[in-house]
Amino acid sequence: MQNEIAQQDDIAKAVEVLRSGGVVAHATDTCYGFSCDAFNEDALKRLFAVKQMPMNKPISIMVASLEEAKKYGEFTGLALELAQQHWPGALTIIVPRKDLVPRFLNPTVNSIGIRVANHELSLELVKRFGSPITTTSANVSGEMSPHSVDEINAQFAAQPLKPDFIIDSGEIEKNPPSTIVDCTRSECTIVRQGELRLEY
Repeated sequence: MQNEIAQQDDIAKAVEVLRSGGVVAHATDTCYGFSCDAFNEDALKRLFAVKQMPMNKPISIMVASLEEAKKYGEFTGLALELAQQHWPGALTIIVPRKDLVPRFLNPTVNSIGIRVANHELSLELVKRFGSPITTTSANVSGEMSPHSVDEINAQFAAQPLKPDFIIDSGEIEKNPPSTIVDCTRSECTIVRQGELRLEY
């Protein structure tokens, strides 16, 4: 019970940090990830600076449901089937973006990667925040994806910028990353084969 209350307190604090433009590290169904307000340009700049990642690298968003995802991307045909079959789950689907997605998010492409995680904390966080959050591994770009807060702290100990808040869920299972599928054309293609094995 105490752990449950502590987690709810952590989620409430994380939502405050997200609303203030900060970067939150938290467990997901694949590894610890970094989230920020995906529709806040300053928050995105901070995320890229913390990760030391080029600003032109596309980044995916996490939402709470397929219905939410449809607000931001065009889900038709196989993209819709994949989402219905595998969400929540370790699957990121790249689809044509809708006008609700601000141009400063992934400005070099006309698509958006969207995911609904199969993870209670992640879903609760994005539901409580009420708007899409980023989903990217909580590491310095090019380094190993972390599966514990100790691994995050070790990576960022000597870095000039650190995440603004970390929800400590202990050490999590070392699962492969999410599978990424590009459904922006008539046929979907696998960009990254991850935990979810697809056959279509």
